Amino acid sequence: MPLPLLALAVASFGIGTTEFVIMGLLPDVAADLGVSIPDAGMLVSGYALGVVVGAPILAVLTSRLRRKTALVALMGLFIVGNVLCAVAPGYGTLMAARIVTAFCHGTFFGIGSVVAANLVPPGQRARAIALMFAGLTLANVLGVPLGTALGQYAGWRSTFWGVVAISVLAELAIILWVPRGGREEPSNLLGEFRVVRRPQVLLAMGISVLASASLFSVFTYITPILREVTGVSPHGVTMVLLLFGVGLTLGNLLGGRLADWKLMPALVGIFCVLVPVLAAFSVTSAWFVPAVATIFVWGIVVFALVAPLQMRVVDEARDAPNLASILNQGAFNLGNAAGAWFGGIAISAGVSYAAIPWVGAALALLALGTTLLSGSLERREAAPA
Repeated sequence: MPLPLLALAVASFGIGTTEFVIMGLLPDVAADLGVSIPDAGMLVSGYALGVVVGAPILAVLTSRLRRKTALVALMGLFIVGNVLCAVAPGYGTLMAARIVTAFCHGTFFGIGSVVAANLVPPGQRARAIALMFAGLTLANVLGVPLGTALGQYAGWRSTFWGVVAISVLAELAIILWVPRGGREEPSNLLGEFRVVRRPQVLLAMGISVLASASLFSVFTYITPILREVTGVSPHGVTMVLLLFGVGLTLGNLLGGRLADWKLMPALVGIFCVLVPVLAAFSVTSAWFVPAVATIFVWGIVVFALVAPLQMRVVDEARDAPNLASILNQGAFNLGNAAGAWFGGIAISAGVSYAAIPWVGAALALLALGTTLLSGSLERREAAPA
């Protein structure tokens, strides 16, 4: 991996760890701060909404900075946010600190995607984005279980100090290895927002929302599915989620290659596989080996979408790549929150845990339809008058 991409991957590893590790620390955080576990769970939702709200705000604030300067500043703010998490005296302070770190998330990944794509030849751009996002997938494989274990052994605050250490290394790597680049042209924010309103850009972001909602409508409830439907022990659930993280990592790298090959056919093909995989999970979840196999394949397929979707937005908003890429990160996180909400509504309405994957399949099918619509409009625009 080229050193600049490695620097971005280390940063994304730290960001991914701080986003997801809180799920494994909820009982410890709740007990220490004297709140209920559902209240502690709002720290997850608060982070996701912080990404959605913070993305356009920091897009404006960083619009006149060089991309490298913006990345350094964002990583610095991320370090401050995690220090505040580690020393937070109460629940309110911890929530505010989580939101501070979340503000950096969307803008860092958005600008980082553009930087990664510009570091390599045109035919390797999606793979470069996938390499940066490899840090995020490895956070699920290594960062979250190790961070959870550290927090359970030495206290949950120690996990955030660990993220601070990783983030300082990432900051130094960005300063040393990411090229400065030439001065960018002064941006016209009003003009950039006009670019983002193009139908193809909005469709691409809509697909990102639906893809992420499909994932989180099921993944949010994966533990009760495995415990109550499959009959997996608590330790077994951890191992299954570790395998799922391996699938995410493989899928992320596969998606980058597919997007560099043929982007839109790759998206259509991935969704055509994702729908039946989720539908099959509603059946295979009753048996351990088939359930684990399905979850592994699901991880590969669902994260193969990330690099192509990010690349699609950047391509369609080529006159405003920073802003569009940042807003697409907000779209992914909006899908996270929406997916968990859809799954919760289904459960409240009496849908069994075994049938929850059908919610994800329906959302993936809607994403497939939106992708086909986008491709159809693209062919119509390209056709001679």
